[in-house]
Amino acid sequence: MSRETDAVVEVRGLRVEIDGRAIVDGVDLRALPGRVTALVGASGSGKTTTGLALLGEHPPGARVTGEVRRTGDGPVGYVPQHPAAVLNPVRRVGALLYDIARLQVRRLPRAERRTAARERVLRALSDAQLPDAEALLRRYPHQLSGGQQQRVVLAQALLLGARVIVADEPTTGQDALTKSRVVEQLAAVAARGVALVLLSHDLDVVRALADEVLVLRAGRVVESGPVERLRTAPRHPWTRRLFDERRAAPEEPAAAGPAVLEVRGLTAVHGRRTVVLRAPHLALRPGECLAVVGRSGSGKTTLARCLAGLHRDHDGEILLDGTRLARSLRDRSRAQLAAVQYVFQDARAAFDEHRPVLHQVARTAVRLRGIGDRAAADEATAALDRLGLPADLARRRPGALSGGELQRAALARALLARPRVLICDEITSGLDPVTRRGILRLLAGLLRERDGLSLVLVTHDLDTARLAGRIAVLDAGELVEQGPAHRVLTEPRHPFTVSLTRTGARSGSVGHPPP
Repeated sequence: MSRETDAVVEVRGLRVEIDGRAIVDGVDLRALPGRVTALVGASGSGKTTTGLALLGEHPPGARVTGEVRRTGDGPVGYVPQHPAAVLNPVRRVGALLYDIARLQVRRLPRAERRTAARERVLRALSDAQLPDAEALLRRYPHQLSGGQQQRVVLAQALLLGARVIVADEPTTGQDALTKSRVVEQLAAVAARGVALVLLSHDLDVVRALADEVLVLRAGRVVESGPVERLRTAPRHPWTRRLFDERRAAPEEPAAAGPAVLEVRGLTAVHGRRTVVLRAPHLALRPGECLAVVGRSGSGKTTLARCLAGLHRDHDGEILLDGTRLARSLRDRSRAQLAAVQYVFQDARAAFDEHRPVLHQVARTAVRLRGIGDRAAADEATAALDRLGLPADLARRRPGALSGGELQRAALARALLARPRVLICDEITSGLDPVTRRGILRLLAGLLRERDGLSLVLVTHDLDTARLAGRIAVLDAGELVEQGPAHRVLTEPRHPFTVSLTRTGARSGSVGHPPP
């Protein structure tokens, strides 16, 4: 049988409408065994909706036409952009994986099942690039970083033995070293004959993996073809914009004056036993951007959550203008809550799915600044519009918005508190290159325009870190290096920082082993 006719999944003329608006319009797609088909485009272009259609799933209330045809047996695996949404928060990681493994070995003799299930679980964790499996199996999903959660879901898909895997932003929120390993693993999955459908904004990952690329714009496929042809000779203007140079905004001028936020002797733990972070000293000055970089699981998010009062299991001090902050946000004053605002990596989990986005964004100004509902709604509308989220989208519930649109809404909500310190946890990691550049330009503009606003930028991406004036590097929970951004990026002193910058420099060929 010709490879042109052996598609595992075939989509013809897919159209998905919500409230009369087409979010996917006339998409055709063929997923072939051992091949990687990538869907790229801006947030809200229809990538995730198309990917979910392969599983037979659609947004609530959607009107769906067209055909999705699967051949043969075997499940469709799905690695979502927001992994926390599919991991049971009250069950340990080990229980989640063993549930699947036990089904795989049920035909073996009873005496062999436990050992066989364990071997499958450990192999899946290793294949998904999750080291220290024994410790990880004892943790709950909320005790993992976003990147670790994503790789646990990948391990679940590998355990299922899926013939098709839909990977929705599988490298979102991951550092360059881990991203390279995940790309290698996904390539190995395809080499075993699995059809891989990759939904991604990361064009370096797409270039390393994809055999065929579909470029989506407003729900339509505007161009398709081999990735190198699209990169070097794009025919559609939108394709040309996507493949433009992807650099962060210029570094902001050095800040001066006393620290607005200071960390002294911070040691954070999980479960009151396992030390996950040690930060002897960090200082953030007015108008400064501090980038916190490191591998997935290095403690970046834990540090950010400690600063915001979301992780109370720690020793040491966190000072705002020289005044010690309570470890828990429940014990902080309204002024302190407004002063330190946090934008989550998983924006979808940060919104109530039953209330319109505009109402939730405006509520911040009502609750933390005490202004009226009408004034708050006007401010929220203006802030959302500036971030590229028009009023008709803002009035919808979160389920009708893409991940990138919700990230912009989350940033607007934090800004309405008029914070002194804005903590951004991987907020550009789920965005396409065009939107990411716009958000970084906006953050740079906010630092210039708002007197006293300081930014803590948690990121795995060294290009994003170039926005910062200073960089702090974490490795395995330890603060291993900090200093001016230019010095850290060009003359790193710690061996881990050296390896991180070298891998980042090779990001154009991610997925290829180092020389």
